[in-house]
Amino acid sequence: MWHIVAAQSFLDKYDNLFTAVGTILFAVVAVVVVDRFLVRRAGRLAIAVAGDRGLSRDAATRLRFARRAIEATIIVIAIAVALSQFNSLDRVGRTILASSAITAAVIGFAARQTLANAVAGILLAVVQPLRIGDLVTFEGETGTVEDVGLTYTWLRTGADARILIPNERLASGVLRNDSIRTSTVAIEISLWLAPDADEAAALAALDALDGVRARIAEITQDGLRILVMGRPGAPAERLAAEGELRATALATLRDAAVR
Repeated sequence: MWHIVAAQSFLDKYDNLFTAVGTILFAVVAVVVVDRFLVRRAGRLAIAVAGDRGLSRDAATRLRFARRAIEATIIVIAIAVALSQFNSLDRVGRTILASSAITAAVIGFAARQTLANAVAGILLAVVQPLRIGDLVTFEGETGTVEDVGLTYTWLRTGADARILIPNERLASGVLRNDSIRTSTVAIEISLWLAPDADEAAALAALDALDGVRARIAEITQDGLRILVMGRPGAPAERLAAEGELRATALATLRDAAVR
C-alpha cells in the first residue's frame, strides 16, 4: 500500500513536469502528422488537377510557406502551454510584466528584424513576385529560387552555391524574375569598347550575326557600352545562352579588328 501512496505522491509532485513534457511531445507528433497530411493532400490535388505535371510553382510556394507557418504556430503554442505549468515561471512572468512598457520596447526593438522578415515572408507567399523554381536576379546575384522560408529566401546559383536573402530586403528591393508571366526571356549582354574604337564597324559586325541586334547603350570617358541582344530563350537557359552570346560577340569583334 505504501508504494502506491509513494507513486501517487511522486506523480503529484512532478505533475507539472509531466504535463509540460507531454505537451511538447504532443506538439512534435502534431507537427509530423500535419506535415505529412498537407504533403499527401497536396499530392492528391496535384494529380487530380494537373495530372503528372504535379503542383504549379504558385501552389508549391504557398504550400511550403503554409506548412512552416502552421508548424511554427503549433510549436509556439506548445512551448507557451508547457511553460505555464510552472508556478515559478509565473512569478517571474508577473515580475517582468510589472515593467511591461520597457520590456515591450526592448523585445520589439530586438526582434524588429526577425518580425519584419516574417511579415515580408507572408507578403512574398501571397503576392508571389517569385516562386520556387523561378530564375531571378537580385542585387547582381542570379540564381534559381530553391526555397521561400519564413525569414529567408534561398537562391541556388549556376555554380551550385546558395545565397540567403532576408525577406524584408527582398520584398523592398528591385527584383528581376525571368520565369514569371512569360515562357521566354530576353538574351542580352553588354560589351565595352575603347573610346577611340570604331563603333560603326563594331555594330555592323555584330548586326551581321544571325538573330543578333546591337546598339550603343552608353558613352562615357572610359569607353562605349554596346548592348547586344540575341533571340529570346527559355528562362532556365538564359545564363548559358548569354555566355555563348558573349563569346560569339567577342570573337566577332576580334575578327573585325575592333577593340
